[in-house]
Amino acid sequence: MVAAVYTGALAAALFATGTASTPGFTLDASGVFSPPTATVASKAVTYDQKLVPAGALINVRQQTGPGGATTVELRVAGLKAGHQYGAHIHQKACGAKPDAAGKHYQDKAGTDAAHVNNKNEAWLDFKADANGIGHATARHGWAFRKGQAGSVVIHSEPGTKGARAACFTVPFGGTS
Repeated sequence: MVAAVYTGALAAALFATGTASTPGFTLDASGVFSPPTATVASKAVTYDQKLVPAGALINVRQQTGPGGATTVELRVAGLKAGHQYGAHIHQKACGAKPDAAGKHYQDKAGTDAAHVNNKNEAWLDFKADANGIGHATARHGWAFRKGQAGSVVIHSEPGTKGARAACFTVPFGGTS
């Protein structure tokens, strides 16, 4: 209960922008990272507690307009200060093992450079500041396909090379 109140307060503080409601789809999800072996399961799982300690916080906001344009905002707190992270939307929900989240979500599927990039995928790379706080925003002219985007994975390095350090299951909304 305390964690839920705390994460709700975090979300309110991190996104206190005073913006008006926009037609389309809006999602706001917050979590507290726990190891996969925690007694109480969490939608926010840390696989590398040196980079993403248990108790670190995450908030993800998705805004998709009626035309499909989508903005995803990521905010984190309590991470390793000064570290550069990669973060991407993945296809599946998080699990006990880092690979449970599947591959990067792509607007158009493919494995070459024309497909594996920040225009065809939602990349949210960031650097944690001196207090362990980080944020990133990805904007695209496309929407997620319904049921095909299930998590945000935080990687140990920016780009596509880093190990999976943490995962947050997010029920991204999309087109039917």
